[in-house]
Amino acid sequence: MNDKSFKELKLEVQEASKKGIDFLCAGSLLWLFITLIWYFTNSPYYKSIFTFMIAGLMLPLAYLGSKIFNTQWKLPSNHLQPLGVWLNFAQLVYFPILIFIFLISPDYFLMVYSIITGAHLFPYAWLYDEIAYAIIAILISVGSLFLQLYLPFEMIWIIALFTSISLLMLFFKIRKG
Repeated sequence: MNDKSFKELKLEVQEASKKGIDFLCAGSLLWLFITLIWYFTNSPYYKSIFTFMIAGLMLPLAYLGSKIFNTQWKLPSNHLQPLGVWLNFAQLVYFPILIFIFLISPDYFLMVYSIITGAHLFPYAWLYDEIAYAIIAILISVGSLFLQLYLPFEMIWIIALFTSISLLMLFFKIRKG
């Protein structure tokens, strides 16, 4: 390991990644696309399939965002840098729950996917020393549950819009500094 302190390594990750704005922008766009899927298509089953399919655009959109916002994904001399990637992939561990919901009751797929998306943001509050990540993580997770409970089914596309707007608010908060 190099002679940088833990705090210096963490700061280097924060500065190089610009606290994840490329992923926040990509996520906000992706959830806007998901909003359109749940607004326009008919069956929750097919909405869920299309949502899974469009989720594949996340990394390409984030990569494009990294070029636009001039962020770095790799810091070879920083041993803390891979943590950000691991935190992002941690949400994949929850996908069996999402698949179960898809197979058993696709009406709840959007809510569960939104909760997973929101909850996976929580550890970034520590990595980026940014409490807004924790606030938005809780807001998306709890907000999605309440929207599912209180909206009529034909309006649950609002969950996706809510998630998109929440990510966009976090993007602007982080970008502003």
